[in-house]
Amino acid sequence: MFILGNFIIALATVVDYILVLYMWIVIARAVLSWVNPDPYNAIVRIIYNLTEPVLYQIRNRLPVTFGGIDLSPIVIFLVIIFLQKFVVTSLFVLGKSLM
Repeated sequence: MFILGNFIIALATVVDYILVLYMWIVIARAVLSWVNPDPYNAIVRIIYNLTEPVLYQIRNRLPVTFGGIDLSPIVIFLVIIFLQKFVVTSLFVLGKSLM
């Protein structure tokens, strides 16, 4: 059973790293929205392609624009924090209990 426990702990670690990486990508997207970046720049296109599907879904489902300020990145931060505290922590505890 310790192999399954180690696998679940490794999975929790990978999920945590992916969530942190996505949070930094959303932060980069928010900073890019304050300036006027070149839309043909490869890095800008990658950041927009990674974040726009999630931001678009949040904007469609929730009224998160107040006075021209888009608050959908804050909603993404809250979801990521929830996933880190609930899913990742649960996976760590489950993995440790199987060891």
